[in-house]
Amino acid sequence: MIRILPALAVIGLVATTPSVGAPSLSLRNSFRIGNGGVLCTAQSKPLTPNLKSMFDRGYSIVCRDAATPVGQINVMRKGIDDPVARVAKNRDAGIACEAPAPAQVEGLPGATVAACVEKESGLAYQSWTWSDSKTTYVVDGLAGYESALKLALRTAAADAPVKGDVEVATTSAGDPAAFARAQAGTLDSESALAEAYSRNNDGSYAEAAEFFQALVERDASGTETNARTAEYLANQALQESNQKNFAAAETLFARASTPAALGDPITGRLLRNFYAIHQLNEGKVDKAIAELDKPVVSVKAVGTADAALAGGQITPAVADRINRDNQSLSQMGGSVDASLQPFERAAILDAQALQLQGVAYRIKNDFPKARAKFQDSIAAMASVREGKLNSTGWLRSSIQSEQALMAEKEGKIGEAQAMFEDALKTVEIGHPQTAIALAAKARFAGFLARHSQGDRALTMFAEVVKDGQNVPGALTSTRNLLSPYFALLAQRAPNDPTAVDAMFQASQVMLRPGIAQTQALLARELSGGDDEAASLFRQTVALTREIARTTGDIARMTSTPNPDEKDALLAAQKRLARYERDQTALQSQLNKYPRYRVLAPETMSVAELQKSLRPGEAYFKVTMVQQDVYGMFVTPDAAKAYKVPATTKQLEDAVAKIRDSVVKIENGQMATYPFDIRLARRLYLALLGPVDAQIHATKNFIYEPDGPLLQLPANLLPTEQAGVDAYTARLKGKNADEYDFRGIAWLGRDHDVSTVVSPRSFADGRTTAPSHAKMAYLGLGENAKPGDNPFFVPPPALNDDCAWPVDNWNNPISSSELYLAANIIGTDKSALITEGQFSDTTIEGKSDLNDYRVIHFATHGLVTAPKPSCPARPALLTSFGGGMSDGLLSFKEIFDLKLDADVVVLSACDTAGMATVGATREAGVTTGGNFALDGLVRAFVGAGARTVIASHWPVPDDYNATKRLISGLFTAPPGTAIATAMRDAQIGLMDDADTSHPYYWSAFAIVGDGERPMLPADAQPAQQVTTAPAAGAPASASR
Repeated sequence: MIRILPALAVIGLVATTPSVGAPSLSLRNSFRIGNGGVLCTAQSKPLTPNLKSMFDRGYSIVCRDAATPVGQINVMRKGIDDPVARVAKNRDAGIACEAPAPAQVEGLPGATVAACVEKESGLAYQSWTWSDSKTTYVVDGLAGYESALKLALRTAAADAPVKGDVEVATTSAGDPAAFARAQAGTLDSESALAEAYSRNNDGSYAEAAEFFQALVERDASGTETNARTAEYLANQALQESNQKNFAAAETLFARASTPAALGDPITGRLLRNFYAIHQLNEGKVDKAIAELDKPVVSVKAVGTADAALAGGQITPAVADRINRDNQSLSQMGGSVDASLQPFERAAILDAQALQLQGVAYRIKNDFPKARAKFQDSIAAMASVREGKLNSTGWLRSSIQSEQALMAEKEGKIGEAQAMFEDALKTVEIGHPQTAIALAAKARFAGFLARHSQGDRALTMFAEVVKDGQNVPGALTSTRNLLSPYFALLAQRAPNDPTAVDAMFQASQVMLRPGIAQTQALLARELSGGDDEAASLFRQTVALTREIARTTGDIARMTSTPNPDEKDALLAAQKRLARYERDQTALQSQLNKYPRYRVLAPETMSVAELQKSLRPGEAYFKVTMVQQDVYGMFVTPDAAKAYKVPATTKQLEDAVAKIRDSVVKIENGQMATYPFDIRLARRLYLALLGPVDAQIHATKNFIYEPDGPLLQLPANLLPTEQAGVDAYTARLKGKNADEYDFRGIAWLGRDHDVSTVVSPRSFADGRTTAPSHAKMAYLGLGENAKPGDNPFFVPPPALNDDCAWPVDNWNNPISSSELYLAANIIGTDKSALITEGQFSDTTIEGKSDLNDYRVIHFATHGLVTAPKPSCPARPALLTSFGGGMSDGLLSFKEIFDLKLDADVVVLSACDTAGMATVGATREAGVTTGGNFALDGLVRAFVGAGARTVIASHWPVPDDYNATKRLISGLFTAPPGTAIATAMRDAQIGLMDDADTSHPYYWSAFAIVGDGERPMLPADAQPAQQVTTAPAAGAPASASR
């Protein structure tokens, strides 16, 4: 993505020659505490009563997964009074501290620590202190974050980064964006704006968007007076564009482009440049050039200094700015006013516009015009403060990279290499250990890979992958730049096991469905059992989701301010503050338990995965890198990686055609065509041809699909050509049945097949303890028909323009399969909820759902939108309950359920589909949402399901197909693996001419560990359920 102008070009660039070495931390608004473990940062907090002189500094300590600051750093010059007493005086009156005691802190002899406690809650705090000859350092914070507090003290005293691990509890429920929201909340608007631009310039677009969102909310709610709303909105818009959310970007740009904003010389230029970048992101090159050619309001070349400073006055506001901008003071050698004047800011923005035009012409291969624009841009930068602007280093680096691309295309390889190297050096000096620096390294490595320097390229790419996992937002910026890395590894993989392992690990940093994070979170929760620690963990995660939901509500209300919602907005802000305070307190208490202070790495090696595999098992992972596709096949004693001979687009087309031959909606009706067996066979050969022999030697196929392959079950791929040829020959005969697919060697015929979403979640699932539920089975389904009730009054929810028509409730799924399963398992271990009791309100109010090992829904799944103009909100259809019931169990409501289930069976329509990002955010889940499996499957995993059986298309009741599959699951002997029980039932349908088409047997996917038993090995013989299905229950309904 194209990067935007840095912060200080808008609020005052620093005119200086870049300093040698890393700048002192006192010159920065934000810095990291330690270099390992849980991510914690210090955020500048210049206005606190603890800071009295212009040399004093204050910071809030913010840690990943904690919703509010966990501590404060006070750096205070001696001489005015006793700094320690000053901090004690200003400490919250509810916190009582003991006398300080000597403490061991590396490198700080004479340090002390005081144990403190919040009287009302009993929550433990600490106060760490150390002094040198001029300065006293006091770090206060929650005792659960002791390692962060000690590292913060050492870092502040050193005024430089200090190595060390922050060993505190983490739930992994948050994400970089949530952490950015917490950081933004600690800063005043000026500092938050600077940090927002800084994160953008570092390439952390999602984090930058959160900072700008926080600024918009403050402006709308009136908590701070600001005249920069247009600037905030324009930046929000560009962050959305950088993340390819183009529709959202257009909406925000429209809100920002008011007449007043366009008439301002600075804001108008920002909007011009940002909108041009947005058009470049969309590939609209000519429109971007035209946008940059539009006239803007001129600005007078004036240079008056701050009036108060000119008069020798230091007002509180000026003192605040001095505290915040002491970086500028230091670098300018003591000059007080280091900010650029409006005409200089305009000149920098115009220089960026010229650079952007150069980019556009380079994309159009008009190199003479591109070079001319780049030279004009460089000259424009040089005209401001003699070109000594270290904040424009990234712009110079960008121009160098663009010139390198042109030189490469012209065959000037040596010249291009020198330019790429210079560009990398420039950005690493100005933005070390950032997403943008890693992206520059990946671009240079890609150049080396293209020009026979594979060894050096591999080393650099490996560094990008490794370092990117520790730099927030880095992987988002670099994933699309890793294509040459995968190509190099694929070339070397046949003879180099380390290349196989490197590809396997690199593939794990690519974007995955959100369900992967949800499964990891569930495994972390279940690892704790039922003790106090596990309870604290669950409460912390629940509050984290409530914070995300409330944050979303506030964002909605501030995006389009409505006077009628003013009270609701204030209530939401108060609620959010309470949630954040409580969540941070719980997070601190969680630090008492070492098992939650262990960070599981995101990636795992081939050797680590092999330890989780059993004899006869194979793990097959597909990764798509732009249009290139790669396969990785791992068994307990071997591994292979290769490039798949098909593009992402070709696989997308193949999946769509195969699905259409299974079931297709035409004129509102489902139609099934002869299965495209030949295309399915070609897909098998493309994906698994290189490991065909190994496939036939395994029995359990663990499948991690990517992209469009997430929408297709692997069990319907033919593993042998003979059956396909026999089918083709049989069609030439008289009265041949083209729907008869008996004799095909399907992958799912000889293999247990299960679907997973990451190696880590699979390995964690293998070690997750089974359910502790007391009851074996809960069946839910067959909603009450409104048409049978003459007194039915549609609830208010059905009056919404985007509500489903009530007719959807008049064709319920039969509960016969539920009764069948309950009969098999036994009345003493089962329960059924059907008819009127099967309502959303009943299910949400049922407090004992975690008492059931297997939960089985037989109902309609609504996974699309009722009309094109409406958002899709995945849900299961239920009966209408009382109150505000809408007759739907939504994604959010499912996520809120409290389950302890080994298996959830969703015998409903297309339940393996995706959710929308909007529906995901409504549930308080801030990641994923736009992948298959991120819909209802993810919601049930979030509620506590270890394994989910879901369908890829509407499951049929013709020929009792679904009933036969479900009965096969429950009639298998106790201890039988879920995947084995499913396969045995599917074979029965495969061998029946009426049901041999994959439409009847292939729909269900087992998401999770398919080797988990459906019924425990020690399950007792069933006692028959005496209750029968209601008379007249429908025998068949499309789900």
